[in-house]
Amino acid sequence: MNTQLLETPGARLAFDVHGPLPTAGGRPPLLMIGQPMDAAGFSTLASHFPDRTVVTYDPRGLGRSTRSDGRTDQEPGTQAADVHALIAALDAGPVEMFASSGGAVTALALVAAHPGDVTVLVAHEPPLIPVLPDARAAERARAGFRDAYEAKGWGAGMAAFIAMTSWRGEFTDDYFAQPAPEPAAFGMPAEDDGSRDDPLLSDRSWAISDHRPDVRALAAARTRVVIAVGEESLDTFTGRTSVATAGLLGQQVTLFPSHHGGFLGGEFGYAGQPEAFAHRLREVLDDAG
Repeated sequence: MNTQLLETPGARLAFDVHGPLPTAGGRPPLLMIGQPMDAAGFSTLASHFPDRTVVTYDPRGLGRSTRSDGRTDQEPGTQAADVHALIAALDAGPVEMFASSGGAVTALALVAAHPGDVTVLVAHEPPLIPVLPDARAAERARAGFRDAYEAKGWGAGMAAFIAMTSWRGEFTDDYFAQPAPEPAAFGMPAEDDGSRDDPLLSDRSWAISDHRPDVRALAAARTRVVIAVGEESLDTFTGRTSVATAGLLGQQVTLFPSHHGGFLGGEFGYAGQPEAFAHRLREVLDDAG
């Protein structure tokens, strides 16, 4: 693995190249991106592609990447510009891309703005609130876990986040009538360490979940866009956003094994089925090739 740094306007990005450049066998690099997860979350998935040159990176202000733009929010257009600069720096032509969660939102913004950068995009569970029929209720649910975090700290915020993202179906009165979940029920600490800068639980990532995909630009792009969803995620928040996004693009979602973190090994204690996930990803990429 070769780790490098790239200067972009307002940021210094750390990225890792697993394999040779130029690539072997004529296949383009496979870029894997997440948000707010950094490159560390793709270590297991990347290991299942030893025949490919895999590139991972840390988004600005996360992991090893720093930012000097004076901002703390994660705006998809800014993130997409960073990824565009990274692809140009690789000097290896358009890439194939697997993008998950907020990274999938960044990737959709990238393809809309720079359609020549990516040949095929597998966008895995983009959390796009505006595409939902119950968007206002979803915004209220999102504010609920942010408020829990602000009031009581990380454990309370994460417990509320898990309750929100595991809820099945639309956010109805039944959802909001529930008592606040206890952190201990999810193995979370109840103690408050006083920090309030978590990129997931604060409002720093709201620009991501508030993003409205440019359907016209995506339809006009040469990129083949595949909206993917884990089998266990269907009817949950990110499953529903995936189905709705696919519908806007005139397609059906493509099923993958496991859940929102289905590609994870033991990176964060939230393991999925990485071997099966990688096999499915290879199938989808090869079908697109």
